[in-house]
Amino acid sequence: MTTTATVVLDVRGQQWATSASVVESTLLRRPGVNAVQANAVNQTATVAFDRNVTSVAELSKWLRDCGFHCAGRSVPDHLCDAMSDPPVSPMPTSRNEHAHGAPSGLRRSPQDTMGHGGHAGMSMDAMVRDMRNRFLVALVLSIPIMLWSPMGRDMLGFAVPAPFGLRDDVFAFVLSLPVVFYSAWIFFDGAWRALRARTLDMMVLVAVAVGAGWLYSVGVTLTGGGEVFYEAAAVLTTFVLLGHWFEMRARGGANEAIRALLELTPPMAVVIRDGQQVEIPTAEVAAGDLLLIRPGAKVPVDGTVEEGNSEVDESMVTGESLPVSKSPGDNVIGASINTTGTLRVRATKVGSDTVLSQIVAMVQEAQNSKAPGQRLADRAAFWLVLVALIGGTVTFLVWWAAGAGVQSALLFAITVVVITCPDALGLATPTAIMVGTGLGAQRGVLFKNATALETAARIDTVVMDKTGTLTKGEPEVTDFVVDGISEDELLALTAAVEIESEHPLAAAIVRYAGERGVVAAPLSEFRNVPGHGATATVNGRRVAVGNRKLMVEQDVDVPNSLMAQRDQLASTGRTAVLIAVDGRGVGVIALADAARATSAEAVSALHDMQVQVVMLSGDNQATAARIAGQLGIDTVIAEVLPGDKAATIADLQKQGRRTAMVGDGVNDAPALAQADLGVAIGAGTDVAIETADLVLMRSDPLDVPIALRIGRGTLRKMRQNLGWAVGYNVIALPIAAGVFQPAFGLVLRPEIAALSMSGSSLIVAVNALMLKRLKLPSPPATSREEVSRVA
Repeated sequence: MTTTATVVLDVRGQQWATSASVVESTLLRRPGVNAVQANAVNQTATVAFDRNVTSVAELSKWLRDCGFHCAGRSVPDHLCDAMSDPPVSPMPTSRNEHAHGAPSGLRRSPQDTMGHGGHAGMSMDAMVRDMRNRFLVALVLSIPIMLWSPMGRDMLGFAVPAPFGLRDDVFAFVLSLPVVFYSAWIFFDGAWRALRARTLDMMVLVAVAVGAGWLYSVGVTLTGGGEVFYEAAAVLTTFVLLGHWFEMRARGGANEAIRALLELTPPMAVVIRDGQQVEIPTAEVAAGDLLLIRPGAKVPVDGTVEEGNSEVDESMVTGESLPVSKSPGDNVIGASINTTGTLRVRATKVGSDTVLSQIVAMVQEAQNSKAPGQRLADRAAFWLVLVALIGGTVTFLVWWAAGAGVQSALLFAITVVVITCPDALGLATPTAIMVGTGLGAQRGVLFKNATALETAARIDTVVMDKTGTLTKGEPEVTDFVVDGISEDELLALTAAVEIESEHPLAAAIVRYAGERGVVAAPLSEFRNVPGHGATATVNGRRVAVGNRKLMVEQDVDVPNSLMAQRDQLASTGRTAVLIAVDGRGVGVIALADAARATSAEAVSALHDMQVQVVMLSGDNQATAARIAGQLGIDTVIAEVLPGDKAATIADLQKQGRRTAMVGDGVNDAPALAQADLGVAIGAGTDVAIETADLVLMRSDPLDVPIALRIGRGTLRKMRQNLGWAVGYNVIALPIAAGVFQPAFGLVLRPEIAALSMSGSSLIVAVNALMLKRLKLPSPPATSREEVSRVA
């Protein structure tokens, strides 16, 4: 059994976008850690590790040791109080660590089970408030520091003596102490963490800029006075905090979707023990408990209905628009809402094993994963910090050598360091990915990683399996032809015979009769004829239902006109069944696998996006062509053996096509793996879901164009943000260094550089949030597809 596991950890204290690199660098040097992908936007990190070498508790401890707050696994608030320390199940595959916990035989520690409940660190809201408070202190003190600075005297046109008989620089020094040791302290703390982790990030730059200006000023003050930069250090701190206060508020908005998912499960559940109703925390529900779900109540965990009938609203979990009928034997999903009747449900999956928990973990892993562009941006951000530090030093030396004086040279150097902070570069793609994956999760479209999101944007050919994907995967009556008898009478006779048969076609005919309100007549002498059909006596009349061979065997006289209609229906890919009464053919009933209600709309939407649609089918050409004609599909590849589906995808790729394969069965798994983007219909098999890059929870083909539209929108925002971040630095760096000062007199002070840098980060975050305005088709009101497993 593999010893590699993956866990999503709650890592608070990632104040800046570049904090993610510190988390990654810290953990990657630890024994047993194979890969780390941290995300400052949602305050989590996905860690792949060897369970024989380390554990979730040790990972959490290492993060806390380097200054972050790690409460262990990222789980909903109501699970944070779970201290019962239950045994957990074995880990079958590495990517399911989030679903099953520690290996068999081990028990969870408090650090393993605790999470998003604020037990070990500030929430994003708390960090926003803390940033605001630090900003307000810096703002209030920066105003008098500015007024008693040389710049303030020049602005006012007159000098105001400092109070208490203090020199101006001494008074400014006193006022600057709370700014440096409270408001700006997070810069120095963050820089120390980064250096301990042997990396460079934004905090290093801001700490150098603020620290250099302030320490130089302190030195001047202690040696008798002179020109100081207390106002530059204070205002620089104020503007950086202001920008990041707004930026963090924007980042919080990017995480709304996953935060809403985390809090869907109810905090309390009603269980029946010894015949008594007992209300307990949801965290204490165990597999096998019998739950009472009243009308209007949320289902606390996954389970199976044992008693009662109701309709359950699963839209908040799966995106399914209409309530789904539930009766004994049906499965229910935790966090769905019971709408009408009372249900008694046997708990089958609890805690991190529930569908909701697995959805949350899948979305979090996708949000934490890095698109190829982000990996490049991360490397660029590290080198940009180094360039800023070197550039600041070179700028100081050049201006000093040019005779500008220490004060002017230092101002230019500080401005260079501040303006090239890489926070916008670090935020460019993670924020867009957060919004894109959250947007998908709200519609039941689950991207497994950022690469899948980016790949979806580039798809130009969608290959769809016919049965179970474009069609319902079960036969239904499409045509009913009668000759010399009323439809209702013949349908009653036919249903009477078929109700005794176990054949799928027979069940479809009985269902059709029930939908039309026709009651099957009583029968006797039923006989099943394997491979041919069935016969029986119904109300004293001899009835035969089956194929042509059965009619010959029963010596039935079938009119030529009726046989011609039967042949015509069969030629279009339908299964045509003959019906005889008292030795004469009187009807034909045709059946076929019907298209899903939204299949045609899905194909049309893909065509609108200039995407070619290909249908794969193992059926004969006539049957496949019939469905394709109904749906307007471009290309039909019929009579394809299961093992040849992957080869068909490969052939399309050789033609230069970027393919997405949509399927739901075990035999689709190789094709899903071969395609550039594997898309699993949610009601399909676990193997198909495991192999795919994208899961459609609602089993609705209309979600395929929705997924591609989300991918295109997200990639567009990623490119816009990266273009802005890179362009900003290319333009701002020479201006900050004073390159244009001799010719144009263009000079930036550190305070303006700080405002510019913070504004750049805010623009990137807000631009990503604009993705929420992406127009997507509304879920069809008629969709009642069966909700799926996702594991």
